[in-house]
Amino acid sequence: MRQRHLGKLTAGAIGLGAMPLSIEGRPDEARALATVHAALDAGVTLLDTADSYHLPGQDPGHNERLLARALATYGGGTDGVLVATKGGRGRPADGSWTVTGAPARLKAAAEASLRRLGVEAIGLYQLHKPDPAVPFEDSVGALRELLDEGKIRLAGLSNVDADQIRRARAILGDRLVSVQNRYSPETRDSDPELRLCAELGLAFMPWSPLGGISRSSLDGPSGRTADARYAAFHEVARERGVSPQQVCLAWLLSLSPTVLPIPGASRPETIRDSAGAAELWLTAGERARLPRAALPGPA
Repeated sequence: MRQRHLGKLTAGAIGLGAMPLSIEGRPDEARALATVHAALDAGVTLLDTADSYHLPGQDPGHNERLLARALATYGGGTDGVLVATKGGRGRPADGSWTVTGAPARLKAAAEASLRRLGVEAIGLYQLHKPDPAVPFEDSVGALRELLDEGKIRLAGLSNVDADQIRRARAILGDRLVSVQNRYSPETRDSDPELRLCAELGLAFMPWSPLGGISRSSLDGPSGRTADARYAAFHEVARERGVSPQQVCLAWLLSLSPTVLPIPGASRPETIRDSAGAAELWLTAGERARLPRAALPGPA
């Protein structure tokens, strides 16, 4: 699989968003583990999780523990696998997603994630979402302290705007390596952040990258009726003999050399198909039929 950079590290150009393995509608553990193992077999080396990926009010950290078991039971090597987790959100019993960015809470969350993952240091730790009740610099300062203490190796942000990326960069320097925002054919309001990440050399990791082609796990079952606005993805897919989802991920990779999509999956065959996008190179003519790239030109 072709590679993308996260600071000085590299990872396969398609990651695995592990959230569907732990929230509502999740598969049984055997299938969940098989899905992670299939991802690793396909060359995926970035596994994205969070402490809040669990059923409402039940079993916090379920997804982190699941990934730890998946890596421990995998038959191949895992030295090159980067587990990226997030802190700063919660899932109470009512099913909502809360936000808590207080430094002490973030640091405690990171300590708990360390224990669940069973590692000496978290490879990539991300602020899950800025807390409007807490000064942004205070939350980012907690990441800096975790870096200085050696409890995390790299830092990232999620659900942020361009100004917040610049402010975090001023605090963390080159130890800030990634930004994870929602981005897909259907949701493209993070174009400014994508462009800034390209300028700064930060990995831009779209979550729910198949919007318009498939539904997000946050939105319900994965089945979706084809939307005429995105017919070109289906047309190119038929011509190439691949899935529309694979064309969508290849399109995302073509936007910038810093894009590293993290599609969710709950079945081995799904992540195998997604991983195939890393080797699907769209022609200039095909790209011209798809939504205009934020950063034109092949990646």
